Amino acid sequence: MTVVRVVSFGFLHGGPPEGADLVLDLRRHFRDPHVDPALKYLTAHDEPVRRAVLSTPGIRELVACTAGVVEAFDLGPAGGVVLVAVGCAGGRHRAATVTMALAARLTKLGLPVVIEHRDLDKPVVERARTGTPR
Repeated sequence: MTVVRVVSFGFLHGGPPEGADLVLDLRRHFRDPHVDPALKYLTAHDEPVRRAVLSTPGIRELVACTAGVVEAFDLGPAGGVVLVAVGCAGGRHRAATVTMALAARLTKLGLPVVIEHRDLDKPVVERARTGTPR
């Protein structure tokens, strides 16, 4: 039986978990809620952050497609653990929200899912703002 392990992380705290079968890098393609002062110090545990991330164009489609990829891994003959790593800059907003949404979708498909938020509870990383916010 396949077990899916979904780990959210922040690239500013280190690379993806070793051995990941699939790595989603959300940094360049999806706006960072961190740039909104009202959301900066919140996390994916807070509804305004989840709402902001999940209303970002493309996020729901990414979750759906990723679930499809995980289903394909599940159909393979090996079974075991499928490790999906979801990363953003700090690991507090986009990655954690997408991890939760992906886990919910996979659970509805009948797959056992374990979630880990590696960097969610780490302090906000202060960054210099340059160019278009991401």
